[in-house]
Amino acid sequence: MEPQIQYATTSDGVSIAYWGIGRGDPTAVFVTSPPFSHIQLEWQWPEVRRFYERLAEDRTMVRYDGRGSGLSERDVSHFSLESQILDLEAVVDALGARRVALLGYVDGGPAAVAYAARHPERVSHLLLWCTYARGGFMDETQVQGLFALLDKDWRLFTETLVYTMSGFSGGEIALRWADFLQHSTSPEMVRLVWEASFSVDITGLLPEVRTPTLILHPSQVRWANPDEARALASRMPNARIAFLEGVSGVQWWDESGGLTQIQEFLGEGEPSARQAEPAAPGTFRTILFTDVEGSTALTQRLGDTEAREVLREHERIVREALRTHGGAEVKTMGDGFMASFPSATKALECAVAMQRAFEERNGGVGAHGRAPLQVRIGLNAGEPIAEDDPEGRGDLFGTAVNLAARIAALAKGGEVLVSDVVRQLVAGKGFLFADRGDVALRGFEDPVRLYEVRWRPFDSPSADATGGSG
Repeated sequence: MEPQIQYATTSDGVSIAYWGIGRGDPTAVFVTSPPFSHIQLEWQWPEVRRFYERLAEDRTMVRYDGRGSGLSERDVSHFSLESQILDLEAVVDALGARRVALLGYVDGGPAAVAYAARHPERVSHLLLWCTYARGGFMDETQVQGLFALLDKDWRLFTETLVYTMSGFSGGEIALRWADFLQHSTSPEMVRLVWEASFSVDITGLLPEVRTPTLILHPSQVRWANPDEARALASRMPNARIAFLEGVSGVQWWDESGGLTQIQEFLGEGEPSARQAEPAAPGTFRTILFTDVEGSTALTQRLGDTEAREVLREHERIVREALRTHGGAEVKTMGDGFMASFPSATKALECAVAMQRAFEERNGGVGAHGRAPLQVRIGLNAGEPIAEDDPEGRGDLFGTAVNLAARIAALAKGGEVLVSDVVRQLVAGKGFLFADRGDVALRGFEDPVRLYEVRWRPFDSPSADATGGSG
């Protein structure tokens, strides 16, 4: 059964067609790649349909046609990156989803990046497939040559484009693609979109995107320079890159096109990419705080730009550890994070992994001359209060949270401090603790027993150490 086509209206009055399949969170929005899009025709391709159905197995999957294409309003006289963003905003607003994952494909990538930079609170994941930051993949000479053909023969133009851009040498699939392109838009729209592509430049937005980002790039497509993908990844604080072998520049639905990587990236196994979900009253959690030691002095010493680069490394290491150990990022405070875990063992393993990663970063190859990154980590466990903050994002409050923050503030750079509750919860799990005694903490009437986690391989038991047996 075909999905039901719905319509959203942009702030400048353009009607945008979209459909959604699947159910539940997260919601994944496939950002259209102008000007060739037709959400009804592509559903009739078994391969494409299976791709969307696979993505919708554990989430809501949304697809839309941008202005001038497919089932959306065709009678448009202007096109720009800004108009692309308006199309995307209209669809996301119509969905009513608090947060979405964006999948930006080829020419849809810049709009996805720009939206994530403008609305960080609304984007949980950003996935970019074979895209760029500036000016598109074709230079003006190539475009003008294709324009000459466009003006003479629309059918021949679409066939030529398929052969040159898709990697298909011929056969039924190439003819099917040419037919799809011909019916998805008009020659006038192609000219508008391609002329607008020369002015696209989102380079300045890349450092502002904090959303966890996966960049997939086919390495054997001659028109898609891998340097474009490297340039994106090098400027985005939380991006990682994967090069795909032997795939077409347009065949994103294939297994070889990264379906497995997409599933893993968007899947339930990566909770740190999402804000903490609201919990029922009485839910027991382990709360973790990180804090970069001397961040103010670091900024004064290095200047804003270099200090920010150091803090980005802190963000990257923390988020990677959270993904690996099943932690949920609650919020970031500039030079620190708050995260929660359903398991005290996983939380402590995550804290140790973070400190080992920071130590490797400080002393590894290429570390000479870099500012050291010393991070305090504190943990506590209890039953926090879960509420939405004023912007609608999940947040945690209460005594359990306040105590975890106080514990982190007492730690030194490179230390992991935990409450006695955490130590008892991980009894028998192989962690080594040093008793720091009872400590008076601001805002707490009674002293709190604290323990330092001995995480370095060369740490050895001492007279004040305990194996966590209670």
